[in-house]
Amino acid sequence: MRRAGDTIERVETGAGHVAADGGLEREWWLRTLAVFTSPITTFAALRDPSRARADARGEPVLLLVLLAGVASVLATPTVGDLLDSRERSAASVAVIIFLAGALYGTATYWIGGGFLRLGLRAAGSEGTYRQARHLLAYAAAPLALGLVVVWPLRLAAYGGDLFRDGGADEGGVGRIFEAVELGFFAWAAFLLVLGVKTVHEWPVVRSLGALALAALALLVFSLAFLIVGGR
Repeated sequence: MRRAGDTIERVETGAGHVAADGGLEREWWLRTLAVFTSPITTFAALRDPSRARADARGEPVLLLVLLAGVASVLATPTVGDLLDSRERSAASVAVIIFLAGALYGTATYWIGGGFLRLGLRAAGSEGTYRQARHLLAYAAAPLALGLVVVWPLRLAAYGGDLFRDGGADEGGVGRIFEAVELGFFAWAAFLLVLGVKTVHEWPVVRSLGALALAALALLVFSLAFLIVGGR
């Protein structure tokens, strides 16, 4: 009877952990949506260093990283002539953009998160590397939103011309779309400052200083890489 009781207790405990994990995952999906309306609440929740909560936001972070990466690639001028080559179809261009966005988003998440961690550390933070990466991912949420909201409208208005040099999207309303897209990037920059300020409970000046140190570290690394690579 004792062994049976112990077995039942272990099963109930395991089921409790599964239920708790499921609740945390739902919580972080809701917090991911809340970053657009109540960002301070979402960023404040990043202060919790527990493994369970960090794991629970893994899927939302992955989605944000992929969508923000694709949005960043689409914002570059290099995609403006992808359909100029007759060898490329619309489907192949979509695959190229998705893969490039996934690679860019992943690299920014890991490398950018590392430099953000260095800047925060230099400013006196005791936060973890994972916390810095997740902060960066949630700050990029407006880029993901811009991809979902703005780009379907642009595609509906201009179609393949968006990926052809001299297409109908150049000038006029196309400039308005570009300005709106720039606004989403500005929103993301604002959330990054707000996120650092909220997570670490720092004043704005110290938060900006930490980000400046992170940018400086990235600049030094990039210059060193270019110098070594140029030899």
